[in-house]
Amino acid sequence: MSVDKSTVARIARLARINVPEDRQDQLANELNGILDWIAELNEVDTDHVEPLASVTGHSLPRRADQVTDGNRVDEVLANVPETAGGFFVVPKVVE
Repeated sequence: MSVDKSTVARIARLARINVPEDRQDQLANELNGILDWIAELNEVDTDHVEPLASVTGHSLPRRADQVTDGNRVDEVLANVPETAGGFFVVPKVVE
C-alpha cells in the first residue's frame, strides 16, 4: 500500500485538519515510511510465540462478582457534614 498526495489530502479532509498543499508530499513520504516499517514487522516469525496478556506472567487477584444492595446508608452518610432524609445536602450551585 502506498500513500500519495491525493490520499493525504483525503485523510486530512476526513480528519478535518488543514494540511497545506506544499506539505502533502512530505507527509505522504512520512506515512509511506511508517507503512514500510509496519510491513517489516509482518516479516517477523511469531509462529511459536505464545500470546501475552502480561509481560510479567502474574495474574490479578479476582473476587466474586456478586450484586448486593450495600446496606451501608448510615456508614456512608456518616462521612458528610449535612444530610436530609437519607440523602446528601449540598449547596445550590444553579440559580
